[in-house]
Amino acid sequence: MARAGRDREPTPLRRARQARNWTLEDVVEQMDLHTYGGRSGVTPSMVSGWELGRHTTSIGHRKTLCDIYALPADVLFAHQDEGLGQRATVQLLAGFPDLQRAMARVVSEAQEFLIVMGSRSRDVQYLRAIEVALEKRPTLICYRVLFGPPHHQILKDHLLRLLKLRDPCDRSVGTKTLHLGIVEDPLAPERFFCSSERQAVIPIPSLTSHEAFDSGIVVGPAPASRLLDHGRQAYAAARRIETVQQVSDLDVLREGRA
Repeated sequence: MARAGRDREPTPLRRARQARNWTLEDVVEQMDLHTYGGRSGVTPSMVSGWELGRHTTSIGHRKTLCDIYALPADVLFAHQDEGLGQRATVQLLAGFPDLQRAMARVVSEAQEFLIVMGSRSRDVQYLRAIEVALEKRPTLICYRVLFGPPHHQILKDHLLRLLKLRDPCDRSVGTKTLHLGIVEDPLAPERFFCSSERQAVIPIPSLTSHEAFDSGIVVGPAPASRLLDHGRQAYAAARRIETVQQVSDLDVLREGRA
């Protein structure tokens, strides 16, 4: 029996490659040639994922591919972008209890991926839920990306506990399952979200107070998958903090404050 999807029409990105009779490796070579320093970091499997629509091509790589194929982005990447807004359902969370429950639900239901972004976390229950998820599911792949130093000691302690639970160098389940990084560019805006392969929660400015981020929105699988890619790309651009010493060396911005 043929595999599901084998008879689907090739995507515009794949057709552009096939029109040149290129292999996936040829595309990687072209991207390297179009990248300053001669190394794009792209692999054949990444190109295949982009062509199949399994992963989203970043803005930088989109620009390079548009240059290579001499085609606009709205043609090459239509298969990645079509229907995203129509398929997305959004739930509004108007207070901290609802936000806390929703984020804990994302963590507890994550089976394949869990990506957490931001440097301000200090909810002990939520951070503990992440640790429990990693304890219970050894194959769960977790990314934690900070934007600048942690704001609270609680978060720094959490990172240290994650390193006790898992060694980022370990490949006993066939792949790396813990990814910790920090984006240190002061011009990079901080991002806050928690996403699994099933859904994501994005905190937003409070609907009741100017001092907090105690509200949020919940989105389903389609936009959550985009946020997974967003998190992977942010990690790729981040400095690794994957040893106890590297985490211990992080400053805490609000030392001594709850």
